Amino acid sequence: MADTISKAKRSQVMAAVRSKGNRETELRLVDILRAAGITGWRRHQPLPGRPDFVFRAERLAVFVDGCFWHGCPKHCRMPAANGRYWQQKISRNISRDRASVRALKAAGWRVIRLWGHALGYPARVSQRIIRELNASRRRCKHTRTSYEPAI
Repeated sequence: MADTISKAKRSQVMAAVRSKGNRETELRLVDILRAAGITGWRRHQPLPGRPDFVFRAERLAVFVDGCFWHGCPKHCRMPAANGRYWQQKISRNISRDRASVRALKAAGWRVIRLWGHALGYPARVSQRIIRELNASRRRCKHTRTSYEPAI
């Protein structure tokens, strides 16, 4: 079906639409964290790249990347229509992701990037986060030396 409004008007309408975030994947990770007894996280803290989850005391930032929007090598399938546009869009997203990781690391943060499909393996996800929390806590003198989930 052809669009009934001009390209300029469509662009204006789409620019006004505000994202609600990757709510579904974030809520899945909330469930995983709670089930594993992992505490101390906050969501949507004002840091470079806007991490989905932040463990401030441990300086650990966690991103949940959707397979399409962030170019998952296993699951990202480019749409047939406007292929060049989407390729460039995904490439810009990947570049922005890399820049935010560099900025966070330069500021002394550890960073975990999880693919949305990885949330299908909750034990692996929670083990990875616990491993990073423990590594972060060994570096930070003001926190516990190892992470014991609060179950």
